[in-house]
Amino acid sequence: MLSTDEMRRQLTEKAFLDSDFRRQLIANPKDVIHQEFGIYIPDHIDIQVHDSDMHTLHLDLPPGPTLDEEDLEAISGGLCCCGV
Repeated sequence: MLSTDEMRRQLTEKAFLDSDFRRQLIANPKDVIHQEFGIYIPDHIDIQVHDSDMHTLHLDLPPGPTLDEEDLEAISGGLCCCGV
């Protein structure tokens, strides 16, 4: 099975060489991934494909930590918040 990075590389290369594939990937990334790799992406996962140019920088940030009320109280009170 291919790694995520390998799949991303293959999709990027094919989209670079094939404008029809590029349009399909932008419009329906889940369908294209299924067609190319046989992988179903669950409905609760969103995939966004950005068509880059030389004047735009895309910065992907990981999800932030999820803090509950107890963690927030510990942080605001100056206590150590373990695990965060």
